[in-house]
Amino acid sequence: MTPSYLVGLIGAGIGTSLSPALHEREAHHHGLRYLYRLVDLAGLGLGPESAGDLVRAARRLGFDGLNITHPCKQTVIAHLDELSVDAATLGAVNTVTFEGERAIGHNTDWIGFAESFARGLPDAATRRVVQLGAGGAGAATAHALLTLGADHLTVADLDPSRARGLADALVARFGPGRASTVPLPPSLPPQPDPHGQQPDPHGPPPVTRGPQRGGAGEPGERGEPADGRELAELLRTADGLVHATPTGMARHPGLPLPAGLLHPGLWVADIVYRPLDTELLRTARALGCRTLDGGGMVVFQAAHAFRLFTGAEPDTERMLAHLTTLVTS
Repeated sequence: MTPSYLVGLIGAGIGTSLSPALHEREAHHHGLRYLYRLVDLAGLGLGPESAGDLVRAARRLGFDGLNITHPCKQTVIAHLDELSVDAATLGAVNTVTFEGERAIGHNTDWIGFAESFARGLPDAATRRVVQLGAGGAGAATAHALLTLGADHLTVADLDPSRARGLADALVARFGPGRASTVPLPPSLPPQPDPHGQQPDPHGPPPVTRGPQRGGAGEPGERGEPADGRELAELLRTADGLVHATPTGMARHPGLPLPAGLLHPGLWVADIVYRPLDTELLRTARALGCRTLDGGGMVVFQAAHAFRLFTGAEPDTERMLAHLTTLVTS
């Protein structure tokens, strides 16, 4: 008998998510019966506090697993029986599996970015990296970068407290001197929260506030006005730039920072995948930068979820090709 799986995605505004097609197409290649349903809070008139009830209902209805996206990646945690090490570390869950009566939370976002980075920019220098965005996606990419061996990550966000919270959590996790923050000038474009299966910047993981940034020898806030000069200086000497905000999405076009801050010595990675070729990546390539689009992060995090749901080994190159077809069709 052909194995069958029922999985779903819980989130808000997810009607255009590509996850059903991405998962179901890969399952077809494995000869699996695989149904991926969307549970859209917006369409149901529900808030993020309903995540626990929905997870319990899914378990009772025979779902094999769930993906979790904005705005439930943190609110769902209190309703789970167990967390993987990664989910507990990041304070966010994007995948839930069921083992009998137990619901177990996982986080595949960070490893999705890590594997995409290793594939797309395998020999990129990571002595000093600047990251724009300190939300949920930023927490995942930051964890991935430091896990991969980046010496120092400077986080910038229009919400200084969110940036400080993420930097403090990273220092507590990886050690002194590994992360700090830089103020963003208010003239930069707003960074709205995206919806759907794209990793979503909806807030940093819960942290215990540690020492404030800006210690001796570290870049960081010193109370000066955020006029952009410190960010410009950091980018001038940085190896790479990671963009982890929704700016550049089809609904939020534009650049997340002035084009004049980019230079050929930078590599530039973007988490946005609709479109795959964002204005930031086009601008960076025109200047001679090496670039990485957001498609790899989406595919590799989905592949890990697919493996958790089915036990089957996904073909990530096939999934990458399928994502490109979905995004460009």
